[in-house]
Amino acid sequence: MNNPDLIFALGGAGALLAAVLPGVLSRLPFSLPLACLLGGLLLFLLPLPLPEVDPVAHRVALEHVTEICVVISLMGAGLAINRRLGLHSWSTTWRLLGGTMPLTVVAVAGVTAWLLGWPLAAAVLLGAVLAPTDPVLASDVQVGEPVDAENADDEVRFSLTSEAGLNDGLAFPIVYAAIAMAATGGTAWLGEWALVDVLYRISAGVLGGLLIGRLLGRLFFHAKTENLRLAEHRDGFVALASTFLAYGLTELVHGYGFIAVFVTACAIRNAERSHGYNGILHGFIEQIERLLTAWLLLLLGGFVAAGGLTSLTWRGAAVALLLLLVIRPLTGWLVQLGGPAGPRERAVTSFFGIRGIGSLYYLAFALGQADFGVPQEELWAVAAFTVVASIVLHGVTSTPIMSRLDRLRGTPQPSSLAERDS
Repeated sequence: MNNPDLIFALGGAGALLAAVLPGVLSRLPFSLPLACLLGGLLLFLLPLPLPEVDPVAHRVALEHVTEICVVISLMGAGLAINRRLGLHSWSTTWRLLGGTMPLTVVAVAGVTAWLLGWPLAAAVLLGAVLAPTDPVLASDVQVGEPVDAENADDEVRFSLTSEAGLNDGLAFPIVYAAIAMAATGGTAWLGEWALVDVLYRISAGVLGGLLIGRLLGRLFFHAKTENLRLAEHRDGFVALASTFLAYGLTELVHGYGFIAVFVTACAIRNAERSHGYNGILHGFIEQIERLLTAWLLLLLGGFVAAGGLTSLTWRGAAVALLLLLVIRPLTGWLVQLGGPAGPRERAVTSFFGIRGIGSLYYLAFALGQADFGVPQEELWAVAAFTVVASIVLHGVTSTPIMSRLDRLRGTPQPSSLAERDS
């Protein structure tokens, strides 16, 4: 029987580790997500009365917890970006979103159907689930704190941050396509899908985010009454209020809330770029994100320790490794040819296609909508193995690769929260 007092104690210990480890690990080839994952693995191997980690039995809870974690991370990513939106200045981002993401979906779906023999709907679902990069686990290769200079973000960190901020929402139409394929079959769903799931919901997410972000930005920085000018009060939790407000209102009109949250954050950032309140908002949301990430990765480690990967075959593992080592690097490199990034930057951006909490959310969401003709344990095993492999691969390489890239460019960047705050 689970001991709630033990769970409280472990939750507190996990929160402390989330605060201490970034500074300790800042110069080591060992990321915070990797430390939390290994910590959860070791913890759940101990003879302790810990809760069972079963994504099939607890799908609804997992869906909502990962949903909260993703939307919070999207707000943090948008608030951190210093570069103004533009066709040319965001050129690499548009290439990754318009080229790498759909190519990845097609490639993963094709490899899945070939190696695993899954039905087309399940193969497309896996492609959609694993295609978006993750804003939650990519902090080591993303931009840092908001600053006044618009050119402060280097091309690699900016591209990875903006890509992760937008492609989580853009994966939704493909997830809905897979759900429609599994539920109805045939092609009768295509017209409604194109009009509603693609055109309307993306437009509603973008327009809703712009409207909410501009209204909140005006309230925060330019309200005529000082009591309403929240930037003067310097309350960081307003970032959380903005996140839930943008997400909830957009979802109420059936738009994509993930897109709306990121766009809202960018609009708030653009309302007054040099105000110190941007740093307060970002700092608060970043702390919440780190806390939730630490807890979720402890549970992911517990899932692995409890035998969650026993349904994984070598073919399923091959799909994950092909994605991380071949499909993402190759498609990422190809779409950047002729773009603003140099050869080194292209290689690094292509390599760090980090998968994480967003993939777990999409899978939990989709499995609540339709039966894909594949045992859920197998779907979870492949998705979880991909996330674990990404955490290990990118967790041990992010610090040395980014440090070397900074040295070669002669523009060293702070790699830890402590350094950023000093």
